Amino acid sequence: MEDGAKQAILPAGAPAPAQAEQRRAFPSGMLRLSLGFLLLAVGAGLSAFGLFLAHHSEAVAAAAPALFRPCVAAAAPEEEDALERWIRPPARARHAMTDEELLWLASSAPRARGRGQAGGYPFRRVPKVAFMFLAHGPLPMAPLWERFFRGNEGRYSIYVHTMPLYRANFTSDSVFYRRQIPSKAVQWGQMTMCDAERRLLANALLDISNEWFVLVSESCIPLFDFNTTYQYFQNSSQSFVMSFDDPGKDGRGRYNLNMAPEVQLEQWRKGWQWFQVDRELAIAIVRDTFYYPKFKQFCRPGCYADEHYIQTMLTIEFTHRLANRTVTWVDWSRGGPYAAHPATFGKGDITEEFLRGIRGGEACMYNDQNSTMCHLFARKFAPSALEPLLELAPTVLGFG
Repeated sequence: MEDGAKQAILPAGAPAPAQAEQRRAFPSGMLRLSLGFLLLAVGAGLSAFGLFLAHHSEAVAAAAPALFRPCVAAAAPEEEDALERWIRPPARARHAMTDEELLWLASSAPRARGRGQAGGYPFRRVPKVAFMFLAHGPLPMAPLWERFFRGNEGRYSIYVHTMPLYRANFTSDSVFYRRQIPSKAVQWGQMTMCDAERRLLANALLDISNEWFVLVSESCIPLFDFNTTYQYFQNSSQSFVMSFDDPGKDGRGRYNLNMAPEVQLEQWRKGWQWFQVDRELAIAIVRDTFYYPKFKQFCRPGCYADEHYIQTMLTIEFTHRLANRTVTWVDWSRGGPYAAHPATFGKGDITEEFLRGIRGGEACMYNDQNSTMCHLFARKFAPSALEPLLELAPTVLGFG
């Protein structure tokens, strides 16, 4: 009805509405046609430009390297996809992973079972010894360790676990520079001590070349030169974890019946915490989720987890892989039979006779053979012992 009304009032000679609409639409059609030709021209130009780039990409890239890179030249170098990219150790010890993420990543690390130069790996691999320092803060024996490591780059790695707020100030030429791992607070005798040990092991496992893992403290010293120490580990058929059955109150007396069925009383073991293990046992410690919850829940003071957890777990799972001794010497005699800590030695204790006695004063088994080289490290040494140790190191310890 509205259309009819509009037609009724058109002046004479005016075009009908349909005719007017066609005339209004004409310029729009021409515009679309023009745009079509324009797009075809642009497309043809881009195609020609693309062909030019395909044939002259290197010249274009060289002429304007900071402004333009053609697609055909954007592929990553072939070396980035090589195996070395995945086996390269982390450049620094610090990272942003949580403990859960770290333990998962470390527990999935490849394990070698072969023998020979590569140790079962499909690439050239120089086995390294990972030295894991479990410390409160400073490392007073660092100058002695610096001499011990000197000249042996590529055969060792270092990891330092301290209290979280401590920041070391080693210079860039030190072997300890940037070797602190992300740490958490540790309480003596509690499961947090084992957490710190597992944290150290997990960080060290990220370097696929680490074959042996040595736990030391800030009061430990090396007793032999690096090469002797290195060969001792590389040639050993067993790992060094002290583990024994103590029927007394400080052994089986610490057992909690709630540890069963995972750990039975006759499986309960005790030993010093300072261990030296190969890669397979290190992975076993890091990936354990079977025994760890029981110890965390039921081994509390006066059950000291660092004296029982790893010792018991490895004895149950890897009995024949353990030498049932540690290569870290300590002296418990000064504190009596119920001492909570071993003796500490200061400046006045450090003599040539004292050091030689530690180095060869006992008998033990090494690869099923009798040996008098039973200890490679010793503790506990006070900061005041550093000066005489540095003086005697070249003649008695064999380095420096």
